[in-house]
Amino acid sequence: MSQQLENIEEQLASHKLSSDDYTHIKEILKREPNLVELGIFSAMWSEHCSYKSSKVHLKGFPTKAPWVIQGPGENAGVIDIGDGYAAVFKMESHNHPSFIEPYQGAATGVGGIMRDVFTMGARPVASLNSLRFGNITNDDKTAAHQRYLVRGVTEGIGGYGNCMGVPTIGGEVSFDECYNGNILVNAFNLGIAKSDEIFLGVAEGVGNPVMYVGAKTGRDGLGGAVMSSDSFTEESKSLRPTVQVGDPFTEKLLLEACMELFKTDHVVGIQDMGAAGLTSSSFEMAGRSGAGMIMHLDKIPAREENMTPYDFMLSESLKNVCFCVQKKVQNKLSSTSLKNGI
Repeated sequence: MSQQLENIEEQLASHKLSSDDYTHIKEILKREPNLVELGIFSAMWSEHCSYKSSKVHLKGFPTKAPWVIQGPGENAGVIDIGDGYAAVFKMESHNHPSFIEPYQGAATGVGGIMRDVFTMGARPVASLNSLRFGNITNDDKTAAHQRYLVRGVTEGIGGYGNCMGVPTIGGEVSFDECYNGNILVNAFNLGIAKSDEIFLGVAEGVGNPVMYVGAKTGRDGLGGAVMSSDSFTEESKSLRPTVQVGDPFTEKLLLEACMELFKTDHVVGIQDMGAAGLTSSSFEMAGRSGAGMIMHLDKIPAREENMTPYDFMLSESLKNVCFCVQKKVQNKLSSTSLKNGI
């Protein structure tokens, strides 16, 4: 049973939603939302998932040209580089999680964009980063904390890339007091694929199953996407449970499994589970094709006991992807290591 809402004002505040947002939600649903639905709306309407404050600026960039194979709207951009090959790339900020938990925040930022790249059918080959920190030279608590952030972020970026076998080939870093309260951690990953073998994040075809593939789901990362819509305070350290925990060795296995599956004709679409986890991945896959999707949360492999629908829908445990596959091969795949399904 879905949990009904109590203490509406407190729930809205914890989900970073306004009273106007709540009114809009009720207009969409034509009824009061339950707790799971409120969590879904808060994640999908967060800055991280919807770019609600930065979209107006991002729309100013050029996105169309003869060499653009895939522009905005998919997991990663794709550019034709000639001779039948394409460059697949993604850049993403992980500012908030890196400020709260620098090693894991930066590491999972790198892992997330690598998944964005290889879910397009490309093998990641190189990473870059652009970092901004505050003053590290003063003899005070702020500078000491900034030095802690520098160590954690750089170790997180390098460590995750090394475990995945993808080198960090360059980057840039600057220091200024204006970043004392809000560091910037931007990660970039590049992959190479054949230009006629690009995969998209769609779920289409009546009866085609959508399969959850990867690590078991836990409660880490709950509220991570929503956190990006908030400002930092002295209490930000209490948000550490909202930061995902990276596992590059599992992601490396997932990468190689995906590369193998891409060689078949089984895949209809594939979507990375990043911010907002199963919510964003499944909703985006169905939304791109205008399809509906029935989700069996009781079939999701869990690594913690007594997990609720809210936990499953909003966990950001990562190292996971959603595959939409041809119905005719469902039984075949279910008998292999890709047997974890929804």
